[in-house]
Amino acid sequence: MSTARSTAAGKVLLVLSAFDRERSSQTLSEIAQRTGLPLSTVHRVVTELAGWGGLERAENGSWHVGLRLWEIASGCPRSQILRDAALPFMQDLYEATHENVQLAVREGTELVFVERIAGHRSVELLTMVGSRFPVGSTGMGRVLLAHAPQDVQEEVLASPLGAWTPYTVTDPQTLRRQLDRIRREQVFVSDRQLSESTIAVAVPVRMGRTGPVCAALGIVIAVRSADRARGLREPLLRAAYGISEELGRRARTAL
Repeated sequence: MSTARSTAAGKVLLVLSAFDRERSSQTLSEIAQRTGLPLSTVHRVVTELAGWGGLERAENGSWHVGLRLWEIASGCPRSQILRDAALPFMQDLYEATHENVQLAVREGTELVFVERIAGHRSVELLTMVGSRFPVGSTGMGRVLLAHAPQDVQEEVLASPLGAWTPYTVTDPQTLRRQLDRIRREQVFVSDRQLSESTIAVAVPVRMGRTGPVCAALGIVIAVRSADRARGLREPLLRAAYGISEELGRRARTAL
């Protein structure tokens, strides 16, 4: 029996990990099937989580994540400090472009979207706040990968690179050259790499003016608006510079 199934905390984590964006609502039987735990154990854990506010029951009897977990997650220092510093600049960028503006961080070899501003005229996206993608699959992810530790880059380059569209770069050597160019130019235009209907322009965000890259800022536009991509570079760089400066200021204030 695995450690996760043999400890009380492990069972709670298994139950919580059964929920994701594709399976946001599940019955007790479905949770038991996904976790491999006995139905009686799932019932006990779910009841305890519900009493605490971690899970909530819908009218049809299924279960979904409760507000208590959202409250805890929203206080994550890594994302909260970044979001607080970035939002004013993201709002200005959206007002100037009326396009999707996104902020993401790297976790291991994955990209996690932590903030997004979009309007009713913005192109529809596959991504949303909280969603994860392989770090090499998106424009923002490649910006983060270009500035990741060497061992992380080599791990990604040595692994199979999935193709999301016919345009997705899956050749490791081509991707390696892209990463070199990103480090030189600080701006990357991702042409239909994740979706055939979108183009992304992404830049790095640093912890201070010359600090390490801690996030990526990007704008996603429709392919039909591809001629706008070049004009988005300077506004993006200015916004990223402003966020970086604000993060640096907050770090100095905290000392």
